[in-house]
Amino acid sequence: MRVLVCIDDTDNLESIGTGKLAHKIIGHIEERGWGSCEAISRHQLYVHSEIPYTSHNSSMCFGVDLDGANLEHLINYAADFLIRESAAGSDPGLCVVVPEQLKEPERLIEFGFKAKGAVLTKKDAYQLASQLGVHLSEHGGTGGGVIGALAGTGLRLSGNDGRLRGRLKIGSINDEVSVSDIKSQTIVNIVQSLDGQMLNDHDLVRLGEKVKAVLMGGKVVMPVYPTDANNGGARWQTCTKEQLKKF
Repeated sequence: MRVLVCIDDTDNLESIGTGKLAHKIIGHIEERGWGSCEAISRHQLYVHSEIPYTSHNSSMCFGVDLDGANLEHLINYAADFLIRESAAGSDPGLCVVVPEQLKEPERLIEFGFKAKGAVLTKKDAYQLASQLGVHLSEHGGTGGGVIGALAGTGLRLSGNDGRLRGRLKIGSINDEVSVSDIKSQTIVNIVQSLDGQMLNDHDLVRLGEKVKAVLMGGKVVMPVYPTDANNGGARWQTCTKEQLKKF
């Protein structure tokens, strides 16, 4: 079965980030042979004075192709891990969802997108989790991270939100590479311009400072924008940090 795991609010300004903790959970899952994990996606939630957060108010989610017999092992391990590894003063939350068992997935997705622009409560999160039959638990502090953890699974499930954690490592000549080589060296399915134009395999892309992928249409997409090249070089370039903030 495919399972979505999301954690939120595990850090403070001095500790390692939530993304690194998610990476450690993935390491344990794969070392134990419980399943094969997908890349971690970062989901930006609402930044508001009424919402406590460390730096950016984002949750971290990943998918697992899991042997169903290990679902409880995964949940128990992740819960214990958050209790043990979350930073002092944090309010960690954990959500685990089996998409194929959701009768109303659209409600979870709706909650995720609502959390990007509205102040939600723990009561809202627990009520929906109970109605949908998904695992939602808090593991320290106020437990407010359950809101972002639930929202992150909905956003990941939508297939249309989130940047993948980490930079893509791509071999190139003079920082230029074909779309075909990008696909062969990474998990990228599509290279696409910010206005929706899908690049062909032979098109060249100039690699910028931050080479990132995002989730769009259920695919792993590398967003690019046009350059001013008139000399036969790459006509496209990977997005800047500011451009990536929209994802």
